Amino acid sequence: MNLLRPNIRDMKGYVPGFQPDDAASWIKLNTNENPYPPSPKVVEAIYEEVGVDGASLRTYPSASSSKLREAAGELYGFDPSWIIMANGSDEVLNNLIRACAGEGEEIGLVHPSYSYYATLADVQGARVRCFGLTDGFRIADFPERYEGKLFFLTSPNAPLGFSFSMEYVEDLARRCSGLLVIDEAYADFAAANCLDLVRRYDNVVVTRTFSKSYALAGMRLGLAIARPEIIAALDKIRDHYNLDRLAQAACVAALSDQPYFRDCCARIRETREWFTQGLTAIGYDVVPSQGNFVFAAPPDKNGKRVYDGLYSRKILVRLLSDPLLAHGLRISIGTREEMERTLAAIGEIG
Repeated sequence: MNLLRPNIRDMKGYVPGFQPDDAASWIKLNTNENPYPPSPKVVEAIYEEVGVDGASLRTYPSASSSKLREAAGELYGFDPSWIIMANGSDEVLNNLIRACAGEGEEIGLVHPSYSYYATLADVQGARVRCFGLTDGFRIADFPERYEGKLFFLTSPNAPLGFSFSMEYVEDLARRCSGLLVIDEAYADFAAANCLDLVRRYDNVVVTRTFSKSYALAGMRLGLAIARPEIIAALDKIRDHYNLDRLAQAACVAALSDQPYFRDCCARIRETREWFTQGLTAIGYDVVPSQGNFVFAAPPDKNGKRVYDGLYSRKILVRLLSDPLLAHGLRISIGTREEMERTLAAIGEIG
């Protein structure tokens, strides 16, 4: 199996994240959203924050998001001075580049991974150096000492789904002269994470999002965990009131309901494994995933054909425009019923 050297096809006309007009009647598996609602405590907290007359909304929220930092610190085992809250993890990623990489300075990233890193770097005028992946999902030709200002590592990787081992990431941390930013947007669905490396290395930053595992994509919440001096630098350049009142209330409530969170993640992992087995049984190559999605390639390596077949059945998955990935599809994990219908449709398409 070689998922990294596919047949290259013309992908013009396929728009990432495309939404049909009648989206409510579709099975939507293209944006890695959580198929389950957030904790009921989140809804209760939002209503409580709004109040009967909404009077609280006339005043500014906490600029420092102190309650969120305290709640996250208690959960992850860090002092709040090691944590910064953000308007989605994208805000943190952007501010890391703003703080660390000036005009013409280099940042590194893995290809394929989150394509927005390069976009953010371009906005800031930073140079981007891309590193490929080997067939064994290691970074190809990574230098003994990487001198770039930042290196972005997505683990679990998106869009492929595999995770780098903590031992491997630790080796990268030792070899980076600048910051190693570990984007753990999907870590809550994985068997392990790299938070311990933040305690052991002063150049490691871990970013998280509440969009996936906490089902709060509509609230735009994220965070970073790093040494206090890094957090202080990020705090200087963030928007002053970057999180509104309702987002802050939602975040604290979501973090407080860990039983609901763990049950939700377990259901997604269970469905992911069932769906992976089903795809494999009909001849698909599937990257072993640690996220809430799978990257799967049909036997003929024609992702467009399967995308079209699913689209005609009102099932929306992600056909990526990158020629390196055109042979397969990224399929978000929905409810068990949604995935049963999707697997049946894929079987019909052949």
